[in-house]
Amino acid sequence: MPVGTQATVKGVPTCYLDQELRARILLSNTYHLFLRPGHLLIEQLGGLHKFMDWPHAILTDSGGFQVFSLSGLRKVTNDGVLFRSHLNGDPHLFTPSSTVDVQLALGSDIAMVLDECLEYPVSHERARVSMERTLRWASDAFRHYRRRLEERTAAGALFPIVQGSMFAGLRKECAERLLPLDADGYAIGGLSVGEPRPLSLEMAAVSAAALPVEKPRYVMGVGMPEELIEYVALGVDMMDCVLPSRNARNGCLFTRRGKLIIKQAKYREDSAPVDEECGCYACRRFSRAYLRHLFQSGEMLFCTLATLHNLQWYLDIMRQIRQSILLGTFPDLLQQWRSAAA
Repeated sequence: MPVGTQATVKGVPTCYLDQELRARILLSNTYHLFLRPGHLLIEQLGGLHKFMDWPHAILTDSGGFQVFSLSGLRKVTNDGVLFRSHLNGDPHLFTPSSTVDVQLALGSDIAMVLDECLEYPVSHERARVSMERTLRWASDAFRHYRRRLEERTAAGALFPIVQGSMFAGLRKECAERLLPLDADGYAIGGLSVGEPRPLSLEMAAVSAAALPVEKPRYVMGVGMPEELIEYVALGVDMMDCVLPSRNARNGCLFTRRGKLIIKQAKYREDSAPVDEECGCYACRRFSRAYLRHLFQSGEMLFCTLATLHNLQWYLDIMRQIRQSILLGTFPDLLQQWRSAAA
């Protein structure tokens, strides 16, 4: 899922995401939209889909990760999280119920429960306490969500989130104790918070194995291009990451031959596209030399073209994976990727 944190994938109009990239689901951020412009205003203006002119699915996270990254600006209790806005310092309270209400106002197709995301590393005891809190919050959120469904003609799905830090036993227990919620799908959170990448895959594997195979399994906030197929091999269906768009804005372009750092002098007179095998708008029309010129000049167009390219690469990988599953050739594709990465 391309990440449109504040109701926009930075620098890219939704028509390009739809028609050029053929993306069919975006992620937006509850915390940021709650603070600015406000979920009630978005609801008044017709919901997030209309607000950002996006005709397809939208997933919103609960804002838990952003709140917990505020460190000195928040206080966690069993009832929720009291935090101060990073914009103006105003105090706010996120609870399992209130974050459901915010996402219903936004009109999310897939909403996330409030969870507690810990930094790495933490003790087993702290991870256990946090996991128990996440489980309580998930139960509270689903009770409130199902009450709200009785008053609404339509609403999206709600996913609980598996936590447990980097302890396999806690991860497995958390996943199993979320199953009675009978959710439409399940998320795996608390990864890519500073741990080694092999450990991320190990925790995703433990969590995914304990979740129903017939329901979507979503790993939050991953990963590098070569890691996508590894997560799918573990049974993961959905992923999001800011890497393709953030790296693009910083001049790092992903290609079939690895990363291309566009500011390097060797591209000053290079008339080739970023990736000759890529069919994105940037590669069809512009050279590496031109993109380097835009980047070195600080032109906004660079961010748009580079983001289009990186997102095309990520979405093409996922399309290739889906096609290989349909054709029964996924094991061969997995081996090709692993051989290329070796």
